[in-house]
Amino acid sequence: MLNDPLIKPLRFMKANVRVQLSLMMFLQYFIWSSWYVTMSTFLSKSLNCTDVQIGSAYGFTAFAFIISPIFTGLIADKFFDSEKIIGVLHLVGAALLYLMSLSDGFSTFFPLLICYMLLYAPTIALTSSVAMQQSANPDKDFPSIRVLGTIGWIVAGLIIGFGGLDEASSQPFLLAAIASVVLGLYSFALPNTPPKDKNEKVDIKKVFALDAIGMLKKRSFRTLIIAIFLIYIPMTFYFQFGHLFMTELSIERVAAKQTIGQVSEIGFMLALPFFLRKFGLKLILLVGMGAWVLRYVLFGYADGGDNLWMVIGGIALHGICYDFLFISTQIYVDKLAPKNLRSSAQALMATATYGIGMFVGAYAAGLVGQQFSLVNNTHEWKPIWLIAATGVLLILIWFSFFFKDESSPQNNE
Repeated sequence: MLNDPLIKPLRFMKANVRVQLSLMMFLQYFIWSSWYVTMSTFLSKSLNCTDVQIGSAYGFTAFAFIISPIFTGLIADKFFDSEKIIGVLHLVGAALLYLMSLSDGFSTFFPLLICYMLLYAPTIALTSSVAMQQSANPDKDFPSIRVLGTIGWIVAGLIIGFGGLDEASSQPFLLAAIASVVLGLYSFALPNTPPKDKNEKVDIKKVFALDAIGMLKKRSFRTLIIAIFLIYIPMTFYFQFGHLFMTELSIERVAAKQTIGQVSEIGFMLALPFFLRKFGLKLILLVGMGAWVLRYVLFGYADGGDNLWMVIGGIALHGICYDFLFISTQIYVDKLAPKNLRSSAQALMATATYGIGMFVGAYAAGLVGQQFSLVNNTHEWKPIWLIAATGVLLILIWFSFFFKDESSPQNNE
């Protein structure tokens, strides 16, 4: 029976390949976590930057993800082995991270950050591409490999928090530089992944996800992409100011405490399929939005003393905030889009959210933060967080009235 030629053999990933790809993902997100989480505190406390300057730094970080498809779609996928590109980008990136750690002001730091993000942003897509292409069954194998990225993010925070690093200094950038050297060298030992579109003509519509624009005719997709884009604006307040906020409350080991959010993320990600089946997409999305409102209200009334539980609670909500809103969105888009447009639809959603949404959000957060900054280089945090909470609440109310799930055949327009 097992030798029957009519039976398609099962394909399994080799254990050594799985380990290689998992370590690649671990290092990829370890690097990002090492500097990104603490950057606002470093800029504020060590370089004396304004909130608008901090917003510019986080804004360009988001903008780099908007333009990274130009590199991956027009260059990486056409001419070079992916693992070699990853290696070169991370080695050059390590040098830039080191130079960033030596910066004595925003005028020297920001140009280096621009150069670094133009190199780092494409590696997110490239590492995912390598993992997908080397997987025997991508749908089955990729999630278990990608989760090592989240673990890498957590470990970086724990090392910074419990390793004696000064979170307001340039030391996290040095940690990221070391990890970048390791991944850069390690990448050349990864399985060979040649350019996947070498013999194909460049499709500009595919590169920029323009072939998915037609999906905006569907009310559910149009409403969802508008809502998630708008949510990303107040959501960026957390990523931009979370560490600085907790530092100003004199909370110790902030980077380590923030990893509670990633632990929560893993747990709720595993439970998400059950919740989607039990309660349906719209309710899950509304709960995700509500969690952001609750998080910001908790932060608004928190302090580093008796109300420290509010800060910890706000961090722990990250699993619901992220998975119920953004992972469920990815699942829905994959379900709604025709098979030939799934990748483009996901790319379009990512550009609208991770790219444009966070870009606008970073500058908005900077402007709001500037309005409530105090003379001693601290902030009046309550109005900052309540403004963000109000923004999410208004989007939640609008979404509850206008979104209708069209993924089922009876709901299609």
